[in-house]
Amino acid sequence: MALATAPSPARHPIRPPVDPRPAARRRRRRTAGVAALIVAASLAYDRAGLFLVPLLFVLIVPFEKRFPRHPEQKLRRPQLGTDLGYVLAQPATTFIGALVLVPVGLVSLAWLPGLAVRPLVVMMPLWLQVVLGFLAFDLIIYWAHRWSHEIPFLWRFHAVHHSTETLDWVSGFRNHPFDGAIIAPPVVFLLAAGFPLEFTGIVAFLQIATGLFLHANVRWRLRPLHRIVITPEFHHWHHANDPEAINSNYSVFLPAWDLFFRTYFMPADRRPEVYGIDEPMAPGMVGHFLHPFRGIRSDWWRLPFRAIRHPWRAIRALGRGLRHLAEEIRRVGWRRPAAMDRSAEPVDRQPTRVDPLVEGLAEGHRGATTSRTRGGLDAGAALADAPHEPGVVGVGPEHHRPVG
Repeated sequence: MALATAPSPARHPIRPPVDPRPAARRRRRRTAGVAALIVAASLAYDRAGLFLVPLLFVLIVPFEKRFPRHPEQKLRRPQLGTDLGYVLAQPATTFIGALVLVPVGLVSLAWLPGLAVRPLVVMMPLWLQVVLGFLAFDLIIYWAHRWSHEIPFLWRFHAVHHSTETLDWVSGFRNHPFDGAIIAPPVVFLLAAGFPLEFTGIVAFLQIATGLFLHANVRWRLRPLHRIVITPEFHHWHHANDPEAINSNYSVFLPAWDLFFRTYFMPADRRPEVYGIDEPMAPGMVGHFLHPFRGIRSDWWRLPFRAIRHPWRAIRALGRGLRHLAEEIRRVGWRRPAAMDRSAEPVDRQPTRVDPLVEGLAEGHRGATTSRTRGGLDAGAALADAPHEPGVVGVGPEHHRPVG
């Protein structure tokens, strides 16, 4: 009698490893196509970018060639196309940024002290209004700029600007559309305080125009001006990926604020050499735009629609987020950043601290709904379920590490 034999295990054919390169190429083509559509839509709305590129080239590049800070840096350097795309897309990114400019200005509450001092401002002569308005603008934007570095949630957006590893005539245009909201608090304050609208517009324009010059690849040190007005050397140290330069040189006009709040860094024996950040960031304009939303559930784009369906829950979630943001601002306080304090412990190279604003949105929402299909703005669940990445949740490894 034949013995029953166990069936032989089914043999699955060995599949060759999948080559990831075609998928990567398709992904690059998709993002390049989206970026091209953004630029095309921007140029269809306003062709100013077509004139701005040659204008900047004529005004700045000759100085970069005659007085180069980094002589080895070529005009056709890596990611030049990305930064030129930012220039051409300025009308579109400005429009997108304007959508959050007004809400940020209102939420910042900068209009409250503005209204408080308005009776005094309207009694001042015009020259005094100009002087005090300029100082107030510079002081407020100093703190707004500082918070965008030292508060993890705000750094998510500002990191795009600091991701450039080459400073030159066009790198200053690399900004996330929502990062431009940094200018909202000082503008709202000046308008609420009764400063002339024309003056407010001129100061805001000067801040943007000066920033383009400060990024130029020029070797001028201008030592006598170091403590009077900001210079390219001052701002290059701000962009430097150097442990001693982290969280320094926030001023946009007058270094006096950095001197007073002890964030001034201008060593006499060396110059900035390396720029950029250590945290990973996808290349290209589209990758930059999506960077702040990394670590959030893939359907984050549905949150605004859920907010419309359930506005009360949206308001409560926003309130928790703003409360934690206020706690972060209070945490920064008047202290000298840890990276600037030579007596402090070294800055951790791999921060694991969770973004308090994201955590604030997550609080309460974890138990507010039992499923993702019930309840409207499930922002907390979306953020709580996110795979927080060490280089994204807080800030980049080593570079612009938040205090605390």
